[in-house]
Amino acid sequence: MGKLKSNHLWINTLLLIPVLSGTIAVINHDFLFKAGVAASGILIIAGLHYFHLIHPKSILLIILAFLFSIGGDWFLSNRHGRTSMFTSGIVLYFFAHLFYLFYALANGRINWRFTSVLLVGFLLFFLLKLYPGIQDKVLMLASLIYLLISCFSLGAAMGLETNSLAKWPYFFGIFLILFSDTLISFKEFIHYKELNFLILPTYYLAQVSIVFSVINRIKTRE
Repeated sequence: MGKLKSNHLWINTLLLIPVLSGTIAVINHDFLFKAGVAASGILIIAGLHYFHLIHPKSILLIILAFLFSIGGDWFLSNRHGRTSMFTSGIVLYFFAHLFYLFYALANGRINWRFTSVLLVGFLLFFLLKLYPGIQDKVLMLASLIYLLISCFSLGAAMGLETNSLAKWPYFFGIFLILFSDTLISFKEFIHYKELNFLILPTYYLAQVSIVFSVINRIKTRE
């Protein structure tokens, strides 16, 4: 037990890698460091799985989610004002959320009461605030579908069935992704930019929090 606890603490220090990468990305906006947050998370999770420190194969779904997130980051980082690039990024982020959803469902179930309230709130937000500001129909549809999968993903995170050190950091991570995306929608469709400085830090913190959640599944030996 003591050795497991010692190893667990040592593995948590690996989170300094994505934290450092995210910090540099916020400062210089270099795509290498933007991708480095999710990429280092992938390496940590893959390493834990390879050395049999975490049993459930469902954690591989997090790796897929991170891979699609990196793809989405690339499109948004290279959009240069093109709507098609922004839409492509949303599509890849949709698949990232889909795998986050599958992960949560493989280890729990959707909390429907929480999800219903969330859906009502965000659908009203979309109809009243976002819809009037989106001229491109493809982008509008992509944004709506992405909003829906984001709500279901967070609702499933609320229903995750594991130890508290794994559940709540995961929920917090998905929440931060939704929060960061909401700030992006403020920027893109409402032209409210006062909170732009929070977009990247919350997004990278979300990925670090998700990796932290996976690491803390070591204790349960599920």
